[in-house]
Amino acid sequence: MEESPNPELRRELLRRRFDRQFQQIYRTLPWLRRPLERIRARGWWVVRVPLALIFIVGAFLAILPVFGLWMLPIGLILLAIDLPVLQGPVTAMMIRVRRWWELKMRARRNRR
Repeated sequence: MEESPNPELRRELLRRRFDRQFQQIYRTLPWLRRPLERIRARGWWVVRVPLALIFIVGAFLAILPVFGLWMLPIGLILLAIDLPVLQGPVTAMMIRVRRWWELKMRARRNRR
């Protein structure tokens, strides 16, 4: 992404890119649309931030049952909704994981 001279414009572009990743999740997993839209709603930061921190801490307890490293990206995504500084790196992570998953599924289909 090109460096924008206007920090407000850059922040808005990162926000739109972040929102597009959620739109892609909605298209891929339509059953997640309602819960994700609800948790992303304004005013829900009171729920999101503690939940994100619980997920992040839970990721470090991966040696215990139920807890695992799968909790870290979920916690970071939830935290990025409220912290614009995380939106760029989290969006890049979401794009990489989505592309990796698509390649894996395509290879799996081609094997059949």
